[in-house]
Amino acid sequence: MTSLWRNSAWILLGASLILAISLGVRHGFGLFLSPMSAEFGWGREVFAFAIALQNLIWGLAQPFTGALADRFGVTRAVVIGGVLYAVGLVLMAMADTPGSLSLSAGLLIGIGLSGTSFSVILGAVGRAAPVEKRSMAMGIASAAGSFGQFAMLPGTLGLIGWLGWSSALLALGLLVALIVPLAAMLRGDARPAETSGAQQSLGEALREAFGHSGFRLLALGFFVCGFQVVFIGVHLPAYLVDQGLPAVSGTTVLALVGLFNVVGTYTAGWLGGCYSKPKLLTSLYLMRAVVIGAFFFAPLTLWSAYAFGIAMGLLWLSTVPLTNGTVATLFGVRNLSMLGGIVFLFHQLGSFCGGWLGGWVYDRTGSYDLVWQISIALSLMAAALNWPIREQPVERLSVPAGTSAVA
Repeated sequence: MTSLWRNSAWILLGASLILAISLGVRHGFGLFLSPMSAEFGWGREVFAFAIALQNLIWGLAQPFTGALADRFGVTRAVVIGGVLYAVGLVLMAMADTPGSLSLSAGLLIGIGLSGTSFSVILGAVGRAAPVEKRSMAMGIASAAGSFGQFAMLPGTLGLIGWLGWSSALLALGLLVALIVPLAAMLRGDARPAETSGAQQSLGEALREAFGHSGFRLLALGFFVCGFQVVFIGVHLPAYLVDQGLPAVSGTTVLALVGLFNVVGTYTAGWLGGCYSKPKLLTSLYLMRAVVIGAFFFAPLTLWSAYAFGIAMGLLWLSTVPLTNGTVATLFGVRNLSMLGGIVFLFHQLGSFCGGWLGGWVYDRTGSYDLVWQISIALSLMAAALNWPIREQPVERLSVPAGTSAVA
């Protein structure tokens, strides 16, 4: 048991470092919208489309990357993802056409993220952590990704001011390359005691998941999370400048989102071990509707923008440990990276819509108002979708009486 705990702690540390780097760099992409668009004379839709494509490719690749991690080990998936992510950043630094930007920032970084982000990394954490600590462990790893966002945003802005946007991307590429050696910390993530017994084929696992109404509802609800976080992450800095606030305000607000998301994701992971995760998801989406509505309809000031960053940060990625934890509870951990990747695909479909639609609507109307209103409506829809989900293991995973089935 002591050896198992040490192995779990080592994997959790490696997972936290990888997520901090991967998501910290990724959350700073919105800072490159203005300088790249200005230098090449692009409208905002060009950059927004490349980031939207990144999220779409990330989502489409995620189930396959997750299946690779489940069958052949997380380390391989993370190494491949880290290499592609770093190469994508280098090529993004050299991009000077919409096509080259979409290839680098969209295709390569999108595939790279699928191997270095939540579905694969939390799959390793979920298999390594004891059942009663699983939700908490996922919350800790997710919080590390949030801390990366908080730490990297000011750093990225400083690099852009010091080196220019192109050299800043090269520096970030070197940082992301550190993921490759860190992947060695994730070796030995599988826990035989929890994956023993009758083994499912890939097709059986997929049929079981898609035949479960809770899985479908969870995936549809996660679409909303993706729509909101990418729209806000990519377009909020420009939106605040459009409203007359200083340029640094956008970076500060996103940094506040990252800082308070550390608290939010950790708290969500802890609460998920005590209460129904689908009901917690319902509450989170309802609170998002209130926070976004208050920000959009109330008079905008520097302090109201900061308050929005704090409130939204508490709700930002809190959905991740709860969503992945629900998947683990329903279907177990044997195929967690793949099934979590499928749910995450819907998140990324939402991310594509949020990122691209923000640029498309702005270029045609000169305003983001319509997208803010859509975000509020989608929050209410997600709350309704998560409410009826029953957090009970499928019959195949029934446990002996007296054993907790809730992770």
